[in-house]
Amino acid sequence: MRGSPLRIADVRATTVTVPLEAPLRHSNGAHWGRFVRTIVEVETTDGLVGLGEMGGGGESAEAAVAALRPYLLGHDPARTEALRFMVANPTASLYNNRTQLLAALEFACLDLLGRHTGLPVHALLGGAVREEVEFASYLFFRYPSADGSGEVRTVDQLLTHAAELKERHGFRVHKLKGGVFPPDHELAAYRALAGSLPGDRFRYDPNGVLSVEEAIRFAHAIEDLDNDYIEDPCYGLNAMRRLRERTRIPTATNTVVVNFEQLAANVLQPAVDVVLLDTTFWGGIRPCLKAAGVAETFQLGLAVHSSGELGIQLATMLHLGAVVPNLAFAADAHYHHLRDDVVVGGKREYVEGRMAVPDAPGLGVDLDRDKVAEYAELYRELGGYPYDRDPGRPGWYPLLPNADFADPDAAGRPAALTAEPY
Repeated sequence: MRGSPLRIADVRATTVTVPLEAPLRHSNGAHWGRFVRTIVEVETTDGLVGLGEMGGGGESAEAAVAALRPYLLGHDPARTEALRFMVANPTASLYNNRTQLLAALEFACLDLLGRHTGLPVHALLGGAVREEVEFASYLFFRYPSADGSGEVRTVDQLLTHAAELKERHGFRVHKLKGGVFPPDHELAAYRALAGSLPGDRFRYDPNGVLSVEEAIRFAHAIEDLDNDYIEDPCYGLNAMRRLRERTRIPTATNTVVVNFEQLAANVLQPAVDVVLLDTTFWGGIRPCLKAAGVAETFQLGLAVHSSGELGIQLATMLHLGAVVPNLAFAADAHYHHLRDDVVVGGKREYVEGRMAVPDAPGLGVDLDRDKVAEYAELYRELGGYPYDRDPGRPGWYPLLPNADFADPDAAGRPAALTAEPY
């Protein structure tokens, strides 16, 4: 079957851990001062290398990538639709879900095609309709870093942190990751945040841990603010549908519309107004573009979601943001919480809250091999961490809906983080 002259000769994976400014708290636990990410490299017979990235995994992710080597050898990277069924057939995925693996491989294949043709990925996907993508300041409650700095727990600390990010990066949209403290504490923090940055826009995302009734109460209490949307305050399509019927704020999700079956259900019985497209969760950039086409047809709002990226996945988010005409909201990114990156040139800069879309061939990023080696060694030293556990609350885990929240008066760095260097 005619395609490109490229053929895959090898695939390899390297897990790295890259430091954060401070540990990020969320409704299920925390990022313990660093991200664990797995870099995927797909090499062709003529020596071209395409780059991909996926979340976490460690040794298991490396083994999973290695296990796919027999599937991939000799495959034409231009045949990404065939790749989807080779790697992540929907019925086979009931037993072995490879969505994130597929995404990392698709990123690498698109990167290869761009490098081969001399075109940026956005040109392969229909062409850019914008040269920059706007981002929101993804605000987290944070434990102190190892040097004692960076804590975000009180309302005043949140306002100081948001003001610093706005000053440094120019953000005009602000998203508060909640679900950590009791709803009344986060409500006071969110209202104070909106009051401290007049003229900006705001989003609240507690990762689905509120009851429907609590979500309705929270939404009513913020309806007078300049909200973009309220994201996943409660869990499930029917829960979000009940909320949507009782608030004037647009509803959004990145948890209950993450595939086409769920997207169809939401079209038939609307529960969310805005779908957050994640290039990893949806299995690649191309599925996100297909979903964007459905959203355009049925007039749903779109945003670009962040699942904790380094520079490779950030590039996929930028190329996606460049080509989607109906992208009406600023993108999310954890990126500004990183201390470093593994790509040549280091961390990409924001200018007035925006990032330029890469225009070099492929994804437009190359690996800094010294940084990869440094942070791969750091991963080997430190290992992983339990993303879905809170280092300050041993034995705790949330129920859905949750009623057992962290104490906003409990200051300081947990003992469980003693061995963590960041």
